[in-house]
Amino acid sequence: MGTAVITVTTDKINQLRDHYSRYIIDKLPQGSVFAAKTPVCMVTAYKSGKVLFQGAGAESEAAQWAALSSSPAAASPGKKTSQKPAPGSHLPAGFGLLSVIGSDEVGTGDYFGPITVVAAYARKQDFPLLKELGVRDSKDLNDEKIIAIAKDIKDVIPYSLLTLHNEKYNKLQQSGMSQGKLKALLHNQAIGHVLKKIAPETPDAILIDQFAERGVYYNHLRGQQAIIRDNVYFSTKAEGLHLSVAAASILARYAFIRHFENLSEAAGFLIPKGAGPKVDEAAAKLILAKGQEVLPKFVKLHFANTQKAMNLVSRRRSNR
Repeated sequence: MGTAVITVTTDKINQLRDHYSRYIIDKLPQGSVFAAKTPVCMVTAYKSGKVLFQGAGAESEAAQWAALSSSPAAASPGKKTSQKPAPGSHLPAGFGLLSVIGSDEVGTGDYFGPITVVAAYARKQDFPLLKELGVRDSKDLNDEKIIAIAKDIKDVIPYSLLTLHNEKYNKLQQSGMSQGKLKALLHNQAIGHVLKKIAPETPDAILIDQFAERGVYYNHLRGQQAIIRDNVYFSTKAEGLHLSVAAASILARYAFIRHFENLSEAAGFLIPKGAGPKVDEAAAKLILAKGQEVLPKFVKLHFANTQKAMNLVSRRRSNR
């Protein structure tokens, strides 16, 4: 298991807590300010200013915050340390001006709702229009803006949307397939679809919003018949590196929002996003209203929220 530590100021700890708010967990280690269980690693911030990252994606996640730290990211004793390059620093010069297929996913850290993956092709001649339509890092956009922009750009650029609904996700996960493998399969398939749509034209490059190291990503794809390898780059924070990834993220979030609306309608109440205490409450409410057997259609069962919701249900039934 990878481990990395950075040291930050109190203000930066608050910034970290806001960033990981959807993954915050209730159980806190002694001396900690907050703890968050993300899809790639565990993050624990301490009163001392130390922030500990533990898990498969610990080093890459810590590296994203290296610029905020008062000391460089450090691996745990006995392990080799390596300063991670800044996001996008490994890309060819002028990468943002190239015609690129970008891919991104939404929903992997949400208990309710599916995983949506989009690959989108932004040609250099599309850039002025995409910027005019408001395409930028989707983290800076609320749901209303996401919907409006997505409706404008979905007929402007070639893209492929893949949705992994909860029932299928749960079956694949229970069969032993990791979330990382599922994401790799979806990204590879979506990119392949776009390449077929634009053929015989070929992009200058392909950029995947990085959720795994290159070697891990391709290891997940081992045995697949059509693996996309040519001119493929990986980077964290890729939405800010090329408009293609920003557009892909907006389209993926748009699809995710629509699926969430459908789930809320089926549940009979508004379902919250994320994986925090409000989600536990919503899941408990759903179980009490419709029975535990409906959960596979609504949620990712292996999340800790399932047991938390069942505990809430048990307490409420015993208090009746």
